[in-house]
Amino acid sequence: MDIETSSAREVTPRAIEIVPTGKALGAEIRNVDLKRLDDATFAALLRAFHDHSVLLIRAQALSDQDLIAFSRRFGELDWAPVQESGRRFVEGLPEIYIVSNVKQNGEPIGSLGAGEAVWHTDMSYLEAPPIASALYALEIPPVGGNTSFSSMYAIHDTLAPDLKRRIAGLKIKHDGTYNSGGFLRQGVTPTDDPRTSPGAVHPLVCTHPDTGREMLYLGRRRNAYLVGLDLNESEALLDELWAYVDRAEFAWEHVWQVGDLVIWDNRCTMHRRDPFDDNSRRIMHRTQIKGTVRPV
Repeated sequence: MDIETSSAREVTPRAIEIVPTGKALGAEIRNVDLKRLDDATFAALLRAFHDHSVLLIRAQALSDQDLIAFSRRFGELDWAPVQESGRRFVEGLPEIYIVSNVKQNGEPIGSLGAGEAVWHTDMSYLEAPPIASALYALEIPPVGGNTSFSSMYAIHDTLAPDLKRRIAGLKIKHDGTYNSGGFLRQGVTPTDDPRTSPGAVHPLVCTHPDTGREMLYLGRRRNAYLVGLDLNESEALLDELWAYVDRAEFAWEHVWQVGDLVIWDNRCTMHRRDPFDDNSRRIMHRTQIKGTVRPV
């Protein structure tokens, strides 16, 4: 992981350290136990969340109840979406979503398997998408399964003035047909026509409600559609915008360790996952902070 030297560290009055990654987004929070957060420490953590968009907290020992309690400091939680297997949640804990390739008795215990998860924003196909997601590592493979994050602030700020004028006021349909692993969502009829696929329509350029910064809100590429444009024109403009997403200057890659918790702002970031050997085990538990308003 690429963390800046100690000269770049910010030290809060509560002695937690905020260590920026040196990339377009992301910071590691040190000297904190998420099971024992007082209000002042959480306020510092929340400021860091708004400043850096993605936070990494290592060496945590969290039960599912601890993960839920920490996540609730950010707001009300969503229930986990239905997985490809038709299972919805951990028994008695509907807030917990399992991301895993592990199978028990031939049935997957979680979602997304061992393949690549393409660039996406979590559940942007909803009318009020989640504010944030928290992912906690229980088991990780010896290699692969890294998660990369991309700053939609930085991409928007880099666009040429002419391109910004072209996209101003446009709305984009965020597809709800497939998840980031390419699996069909439960109860959805497959389609690859973005004009008729299910999903929510959001502004292409949004203003973050907490920071006031402008950002692109792309969601995911498959079945995306710029409302009101000819399909070919929509595809060409979206391809032009998506060409920025894979550029290294806008991203940070995280190499997981057991006990890592990463929480990211779904409104101003996208993320992806590298594939890994399906013979290895990877178990992650995720919570999502519920959205209350549409992107604006």
